[in-house]
Amino acid sequence: MPLLETKYFGPLPYQPESVFNFPAGLPSFDDQKRFVPIELPQNAPLLFLQSLERPSLCFLALPILVVDREYRLAVSPEDLAELELDPDRQPELTREVLVLALVSLHDGLSATANLMAPIVVNLNTRRALQAIRRDSAYSHRQALPGGDTTC
Repeated sequence: MPLLETKYFGPLPYQPESVFNFPAGLPSFDDQKRFVPIELPQNAPLLFLQSLERPSLCFLALPILVVDREYRLAVSPEDLAELELDPDRQPELTREVLVLALVSLHDGLSATANLMAPIVVNLNTRRALQAIRRDSAYSHRQALPGGDTTC
């Protein structure tokens, strides 16, 4: 089993089939194409997206339905095709795709989630991208549920 070098967790073993592949990278991180999801039981449901190429690059994420139980996915036909999904219909959450909201820490104390540009992962192929919505139905700085946004 290969080892993943990380800045925050030290070396971790990972399954190659667990890797999320971002063919176009992520906005502002175009050269970062492969990430390993790290789930630590003590931090559930928080998920860490660790870059395979850059040990210091790790994103915090939450399943989108944890942030907004009524979230409605709106992925463009082009992005659906890139994900190797049917471009004529939205995929089913939790059955066909994993949808994650990236979490941002502000002033080191409060946290918000980006619902405007979720990470969408095809569960069959592990192809992923950040799907930037064309509407303004959601915020890129959504307060986390529960009223307490401090970390």
